[in-house]
Amino acid sequence: MGSNGKRVVVIGGQGYTVPAISKSLVRIAILVIVGLILIFTSFYQVGADEVGVIKRFGKYVDTTQPGLHFKFPFGIDKVTKVPVQRVQKEEFGFRTTRPGVRTEYRRAKATEESLMLTGDLNSAVVEWVVQYRIKDPVAYLFNVRGVKGTIRDVSESVMRQVVGDRSVDEVIILSRREMALKAKQRLQEILDSYGTGIHIVTVQLKDVNPPDPVKPAFNEVNEAKQEMKRTVNQAWEAYNKVVPKAKGEAERTIRQAEGYALNRINRAQGDANKFLAVWKEYNRSKDVTRRRLYLETLNEVLPKVGRKYIIDSEQRGLLPLLQLDEKGGKK
Repeated sequence: MGSNGKRVVVIGGQGYTVPAISKSLVRIAILVIVGLILIFTSFYQVGADEVGVIKRFGKYVDTTQPGLHFKFPFGIDKVTKVPVQRVQKEEFGFRTTRPGVRTEYRRAKATEESLMLTGDLNSAVVEWVVQYRIKDPVAYLFNVRGVKGTIRDVSESVMRQVVGDRSVDEVIILSRREMALKAKQRLQEILDSYGTGIHIVTVQLKDVNPPDPVKPAFNEVNEAKQEMKRTVNQAWEAYNKVVPKAKGEAERTIRQAEGYALNRINRAQGDANKFLAVWKEYNRSKDVTRRRLYLETLNEVLPKVGRKYIIDSEQRGLLPLLQLDEKGGKK
């Protein structure tokens, strides 16, 4: 150190003079560094879709909402930001390699993940997605270690159980929605029992197919079933055209016969009632009836007679009056 406050530094046998740094400048620099560390370790920002979980010396003390917050500096308080509003997902049997307008998928290398055994001892390749959200950040951080791995293990176990309770036709075609709902319910129950703090938003079956080696045979079976259904539908269509028409015609014939029978019966009963009514009236006045019958008979007979002779009952000698010589008098 020189008398003028400069320091002499020897480099390679040659001396160089550099200005000496005062102790006050060192103190200022240390204070500035300490102040910056204090500022950067005392404040933190929580995003709009997150909450901050505060641990003091490793123990949970508080949960903060989105915004700017203060904490004890120098590592006394540590903040873990948990995305409670963000919907996350786990894919099974495939992986999304390029999300965007056109999403590309890559089959999972581990075929054990998607290859399952159905209830009727057939094989099926099941690909599905589990979407979930963190509903309890404290339980998510402290109750279970490796929550994502737990979700994957439990999801695979539940899906294998659901698939194992159904036939291959139900798994591939008939009961996909029912299976997804059942898997979601069962998965939520197990995760709640573990205290993971996870809410299952949805379980969606993406693709369910038979394994590649048996896919041609399975397609042939499906084609045969579709052909059978088509034939049955055609038969029902013909049945619905012919049988209801025949039933309608038979019903119409029966109704016509019933109407005809009812008409004949009513007319016969009417004629019989009319005859009985007339007979009763005739029976009450026998003389009048006898005279009327006589007159009605004459009314019918006389128009058919060619020549009529009206003679007094006391008349004698009728022959001259008949003029038998004119007509019919000679043999």
